[in-house]
Amino acid sequence: MEPNQIEILDNPYLLLTPGPLSTSPGVRAAMLRDWCTWDAEYNDIVQVIRNRLTRLATPASGYTTVLMQGSGTFSVEACLGTVVPRHGKLLVLSNGHYGDRIAMIAKRLLIPFDVLDFGDTNPLDMEAVDKTLRVDRAISHMAVVHCETSTGMLNPVQDVGDLEIRHHRSLIVDAMSSFGGIPMDVNNLWVDYLISGPNKCLQGVPGFGFVVARQSQLEHCSGSARSLCLDLLDQWLEMENLAGKWRFTSPTHVVRAFAQALVELEAEGGVNARHARYVQNQTILSLGMRELGFETLLPDEYQSPIITAFLYPSHPGFEFARFYAELKRRGFVIYSGKVTRTNTFRIGNIGHVFPDDILALLQAVRESMYWA
Repeated sequence: MEPNQIEILDNPYLLLTPGPLSTSPGVRAAMLRDWCTWDAEYNDIVQVIRNRLTRLATPASGYTTVLMQGSGTFSVEACLGTVVPRHGKLLVLSNGHYGDRIAMIAKRLLIPFDVLDFGDTNPLDMEAVDKTLRVDRAISHMAVVHCETSTGMLNPVQDVGDLEIRHHRSLIVDAMSSFGGIPMDVNNLWVDYLISGPNKCLQGVPGFGFVVARQSQLEHCSGSARSLCLDLLDQWLEMENLAGKWRFTSPTHVVRAFAQALVELEAEGGVNARHARYVQNQTILSLGMRELGFETLLPDEYQSPIITAFLYPSHPGFEFARFYAELKRRGFVIYSGKVTRTNTFRIGNIGHVFPDDILALLQAVRESMYWA
């Protein structure tokens, strides 16, 4: 098909993944216009986004938001590489792939760090964290993933924050898969830096990430950045001093789509309403899959409403690739597993997805169980 003959189609399937995810027609339509990165109209949109994100994170004063080009991991790296000082040390609390990735970033950036690895399916051991902080006074910062997307584990950020305050450390939270879908107040949780992105619970499209930061701490990060492009402080100063201007070319269409996504979040009733929908989606999903004979990887008390991991059926004829293809043919795309020692697949509950969609998925799963 010639470029001028491209046909704009609706989505051929529903994305039941942790992001990118299925977006609304309004979010997609917002990308059908071009924008100039220097224009005041565009930069005003950036400022509105920054202010709304800060207010979503906390009603308290003293916080600010900085946007950063790239995928969510770019923002994780920008935050770690900027806010942990050269003389500092990072403690990573890990119980999954994305906690491990934080440690990998620290290693690449030559940031001194230790890892408390609790395994893929275990909750954080707060006594072990407390002991480590008491023994190792060199630790200046802690990092934890709020919702470990590899399993669906929801980690107790409040408990981590309580230890941070008790031991006078700084807390970095990767809330990539939870912010906007789970109610939280970063000030009450004692979070100094919260990292997330537009293409998860906020239901935008990928192309940038953001960090909600305690301003008093961010302002003292001069000279710490280990990268030019991923210098979080310089990016923030540019946006502050030039009213929304990015240092380098920004993903204009993605930014405009995200502005629309934030409008739709408010129209839905805010984070509490979205959280209720996600919880309903996940409850219907887990109960329905269990009725079909599937087992969840995690017990319900550790399970987030964001994404659910299921064990492969024990039947020798099961093949994930074939199961995936059968579901895709019926209009649903799911996700492969990320657990190292157990064969799993994952199904997301977030995005422009509603309880009726989950019920339709369960019917498609029933029809796709060729081994049963």
